[in-house]
Amino acid sequence: MAGNFLRQLGVEQPIILAPMAGGIGSPELVGAVSNAGGLGSWAGAYATPQQILDAAKQIRALTSKPFALNLFAGGYGVRPPVDPTPMLARVAEAHVKLGLPPPVLPPNPDNPFDDQFAAIIEARPALFSFTFGIPNADALDRLRRAGIRTCGTATTLEEGRALQAAGVESIVAQGEEAGAHRGTFLGTMEASMVPTLELTRAIAAAVPLPVFSAGGLMDGRDIARALAAGAQAAQLGTAFLACPESGAAPPYKQAIMDARQDTTVITRAYSGREARGLRNAFIDMTAETPILPFRQQNDLTRPMRTESGKKGTADYISLWAGRGVTRARQMPAAELMKTLIVEIGRA
Repeated sequence: MAGNFLRQLGVEQPIILAPMAGGIGSPELVGAVSNAGGLGSWAGAYATPQQILDAAKQIRALTSKPFALNLFAGGYGVRPPVDPTPMLARVAEAHVKLGLPPPVLPPNPDNPFDDQFAAIIEARPALFSFTFGIPNADALDRLRRAGIRTCGTATTLEEGRALQAAGVESIVAQGEEAGAHRGTFLGTMEASMVPTLELTRAIAAAVPLPVFSAGGLMDGRDIARALAAGAQAAQLGTAFLACPESGAAPPYKQAIMDARQDTTVITRAYSGREARGLRNAFIDMTAETPILPFRQQNDLTRPMRTESGKKGTADYISLWAGRGVTRARQMPAAELMKTLIVEIGRA
């Protein structure tokens, strides 16, 4: 059974759908996981306030069960600007191959958190989760007054302690095996590359908050090991990427299912921030090219990524995936949830 924190929310199983931004974690996927007894999570990091409200409405039309909404709580403006010319040239090469017009340098946007956060308060999910930092004390107080529980991402014990000190109610311990963006906000990226179960044990032993384990977890045996390490639940993302409800483009899903070995790397090439994904052509093309800041890099590569999906090629898509990618299974989310629950019982 799920730990006390999730049971208080009305979540029956110790399984959390990782928030996956950019449309991958669709309302349909969120609803399916919540309906099956887990906690579905929808990521609104790139969404407008209205899109966040619309997504919450869609999810509520699909499930009466609890769900989480997620935002980036930092990560903007942490790197000095670089000359965009070399990166524009690399992206232009990809545009030529995809039949797109030459890329245009987008502005380096301001952090949209405040406007997005207002939509979170209005949407009133059961849980608000966040990564890349910690919302300020006023924001956390507003969440408490709205009856919205909180969960922050930690990639080190130091970050776990910082979340506790800020008054956050629960922690996702994101191990180095995790797919997609690293949640690091204190210290160096290198210092944050702690194996999932090691990080889970460390935070669970030192911080008196519910801990949810994330990173490379793909099946019920993995979840059972995370629970044995002190987690109240496991957060899975890559395991759900190939589900029909996932919003991942067809070539992305195919790349996940075709993976026969772990070719994942940590790269800034797609978004400007370190993230783990399957190595592909664009990562190789930009290996020696200065990367623009997050999220200017993300906005620059978006047309390329979108068109690559439409053209059926995975060469220019951010194929975010965790180290357990070779064990991905393709089945409806409800069926995968049932399978995971049975596997936990057998572990």
